[in-house]
Amino acid sequence: MYDVIVLGSGPGGYVAAIRASQLGLKTAVVEKEALGGICLNWGCIPTKALLKSANVKEYIDHAADYGLSVEGASADFPAIIRRSRGVADGMSKGVQFLMRKNKIDVISGFGKLLAPGKLEVTDADGKKATHSAKHIIIATGARSRSLPAIPQDGKRIIGYREAMSLPEQPKSMVVVGSGAIGCEFAYFYSTLGTKVTLIEYLPNILPIEDEEVSKQLEKSFKKAGIEVLVSTSVEQATAGKNGCEVKIKNAKGEAQTLQCDVVLSAVGIQTNTENIGLETLGVKTDKGRILVDEFFRTNIPGVYAIGDVIPGPALAHVASHEGIVCVEKIAGHNPTPIDYNNVPSCTYCYPEVASVGLTEKAAKEAGYEIKVGKFPFSASGKASAAGAKDGFVKVIFDAKYGEWLGCHMIGAGVTEMIAEAVVARKLETTGHEIISSMHPHPTMSEAVMEAAAAAYGEVIHL
Repeated sequence: MYDVIVLGSGPGGYVAAIRASQLGLKTAVVEKEALGGICLNWGCIPTKALLKSANVKEYIDHAADYGLSVEGASADFPAIIRRSRGVADGMSKGVQFLMRKNKIDVISGFGKLLAPGKLEVTDADGKKATHSAKHIIIATGARSRSLPAIPQDGKRIIGYREAMSLPEQPKSMVVVGSGAIGCEFAYFYSTLGTKVTLIEYLPNILPIEDEEVSKQLEKSFKKAGIEVLVSTSVEQATAGKNGCEVKIKNAKGEAQTLQCDVVLSAVGIQTNTENIGLETLGVKTDKGRILVDEFFRTNIPGVYAIGDVIPGPALAHVASHEGIVCVEKIAGHNPTPIDYNNVPSCTYCYPEVASVGLTEKAAKEAGYEIKVGKFPFSASGKASAAGAKDGFVKVIFDAKYGEWLGCHMIGAGVTEMIAEAVVARKLETTGHEIISSMHPHPTMSEAVMEAAAAAYGEVIHL
């Protein structure tokens, strides 16, 4: 009998398990594939390895801009994929070590709820075993969503998982959907020399970001040779022996047919909630997502859910925080519920995109009177020295109380910079406190201080 069994070992599941063990609860994790889930094995980590290879190639391509001469450099696609898989394998082994270190039992197989406190696990050979726990946490995550118009075959029409392990580099690719996954793969393949067309149904790429950021990224992508088609729908994608045919329609209703080697469908995710016993127990769901309260309790006592299977942002760092809050509540602590208005969002293409809080449009729609400040990296000494002048930092403050409503960044390394805004907003910092907090020079992070100063008419370097 366990205190806690976690179903799924992604960044929600394994973090929940470690925290439960730290709090003295006897814990097990059930996992049907590799420890670390999608994030470590087929998501966050291996994609960042691929993007780093693209980044290095970009440096080499522009070596002359830095006074360097490089000859005969070329991308070895299979070697890039191998490096990425090696990084992922290393991270998964790291989670194995953490499980041992924290004395967490790892049960391999597919888990299914039989009753409150009872979980059946079927291993790879089809053998079934039943395990008991006072508390069961569902952390089964999500997978690439498949649309009827874009039927994935895993070879020509693919999801993100196949996109990071293709046997050879395609000469041309159509990427459908321009969220973080679509933009990251569009950048990766384009930088390696694939002709990429990025298609978005909505008027802007990265549609959940601030409009100015989206427009800047579109400009940067077009400059890099990526064809960007917005307000465009994919009517049908079909795979043939030698490639794919993609029928599209723009906002005016004009139809066009594109030919390419590979279609990457990046139109979102669907939850892994099938066949895990939710119906048997009567766990409430809505549109495939499990309904929970602020401490991740479902309507069935002793059954919890975290991560991509519940409503909210499907992000690794969100799942991890949810797991910690969930088990701290189970252990009788008094954790603070998560503030979903202060979740950072990051996209790791080039230039990078990072944001937290309200966009300018959302702040106005919420009825705030706002002060907006922008500071372009073209005015940053560090950005000029680094040859990374694309992009800007944009900040939004409430004019009445100085509350930091939103922060939006596009540029080199901004995914490392956004944490300043997240912490400051958590501490209810005002714009003037940011302006009077000394930022080191020369750094990209000075742009945050300068943008805040711009919002209050005090900017120095513009």
